[in-house]
Amino acid sequence: MILYTEYKERREQLMAKIGSSTAIFRSAPVAVMHNDVEYAFRQDSDFYYLTGFNEPEAVAVLAPHHEEHRFVLFVQPKEPEKEVWTGYRTGVEAAKEKYGADEAYPITELDEKLPKYLEKADRIYYQLGRDRSFNDTVIRHWQQLMATYPKRGTGPVAIESTNPVLHTMRLVKSAAELEMLRKAVAISVEAHNHAREFAHPGRYEYEVQAEIEHIFRRHGATGPAYPSIVASGANSCILHYIENDRQMQENDLLLIDAGCSYGYYNADITRTFPVGKTFTPEQKTIYEIVLKAQQDAIAQVQPGNPYNLFHDTAVRVLVEGLMDLGLLAGDIEEIIKEEKYKPFYMHRTGHWLGLDVHDAGVYKHGENWQLFQPGHLVTVEPGLYIGSDTQPVEGQPAIDDRWRGIGVRIEDDVLLTESGHEVLTAGVPKSVAEMEQ
Repeated sequence: MILYTEYKERREQLMAKIGSSTAIFRSAPVAVMHNDVEYAFRQDSDFYYLTGFNEPEAVAVLAPHHEEHRFVLFVQPKEPEKEVWTGYRTGVEAAKEKYGADEAYPITELDEKLPKYLEKADRIYYQLGRDRSFNDTVIRHWQQLMATYPKRGTGPVAIESTNPVLHTMRLVKSAAELEMLRKAVAISVEAHNHAREFAHPGRYEYEVQAEIEHIFRRHGATGPAYPSIVASGANSCILHYIENDRQMQENDLLLIDAGCSYGYYNADITRTFPVGKTFTPEQKTIYEIVLKAQQDAIAQVQPGNPYNLFHDTAVRVLVEGLMDLGLLAGDIEEIIKEEKYKPFYMHRTGHWLGLDVHDAGVYKHGENWQLFQPGHLVTVEPGLYIGSDTQPVEGQPAIDDRWRGIGVRIEDDVLLTESGHEVLTAGVPKSVAEMEQ
C-alpha cells in the first residue's frame, strides 16, 4: 500500500525541480465503450503518481511559488443524485482532508481560479496530450497572461513538458512501489503456472485466458494489465494476438503473454511451452536459442550498463542461432548492422515497467543510452517468430517449411539492485525440462 505521505513526498520533489513555475496535471478522460456505456475508469498514471486521486474530471495544480496554496485540486463536487448512478465522489472538502490539498475547488471553477496560480509563475509545466479541449484551456490561459505580461512584468513565458522531469522520477521505484509490483508479479506467477497445467489439446485459447484472469481477480487485482495473449500454433507468430479463439492441438506451442494490474502497478510475463507437453525437435531448437538469448541478456542488466547492451546481446545470440540453422547466412556483423534478422525478430528486447506496462522514462539522452541504476525495472523478452508468410530479406536463405508456424518468446521482469539484478518473475519455470513436465 502506498501511503499518502509518499504522494506528498513526490509532489515536494517535483516542486523542488520546477522552482518558480506551475505544473498542471489533468485526470484521465472517461472512455465510452459503446453508446452510453463507459469503460471502467483508469486514472492517468502521472496524475495518480502525484495524488493517489482516482476520479475523472479533476485537475491538479502544483504552484511552489504560491504563498498559501502549493498543491491545489479541482474536483467534481458532491452530488448525491448523480452519485447514485455513477458512484461516490470525494468532493471538495474531502479532497483537502484525504489527499492533502492546500486548497480544493469544484472543477467548474477552474477557469476562474487557475489564473492566480499562473500569474507569478516563470513558466507552465504541462504535457500537451490527447485531451485537446484541455490543451486549448491551458494555452488560452497562457496567452491571456502573456497579453498582460508587459503591464505586470510577471507570468509564464513558456509552456514546457512535465515528462522529462516527472518521468525521470518515475523510473526509480520506491520501496512502496516495489511492494505493489511484487504483489502483481506474485499473482501473475500463480496464473502462469496454473495455465501451464490447465492447457491441453482440445481446449480453446479463451479457456486458458479465463483461467488466468480468474486468478487475477480472485487475488484482488483489478484485472489484466493489458489484453492477455494466449496464442497457440501459428498464432504464436503474431506479436499482439488477442482473439484467443483457436482450439489447441497436439504438437502446438502455446505462447502466453499475460500479467495483472494490482493497485495500478503491472506485471508482464511471457512463457512458451508445448500444449502436448513435449516439444517437437524444431520447436525445442528454436526455444533453446531464445532461452539462451534471454539468459545472456538478463546477465547484462547491471547497474552502470547502458540500456541497449542487453538488447544487443540478445540479438547476437539469436543471429548466431539462426545462422547455425541455415536460416541466416553471411557475415554476422553485417547481418546485425543491416538488421537482416528482422523477419524473425522485429521488436526490441524489453521496456520499462511500472505504473504503465510500457512505463514512463527515456531510453536515450541524445546519442547516449540511459544507464541502468538501482530501482529501474525492465522486461527482458527476446523471441523468434517464423510465420507461414515470413519471408527472408533479399540474398538470405529460403525458409524450410519445417520451421514455419513456430513462435517463441520468453519474458521476465528484472529489477536493478545495488549489487546487480533480481528476476522478480523467477517463480515461473522456463527450462526445457520444466516446460515439458
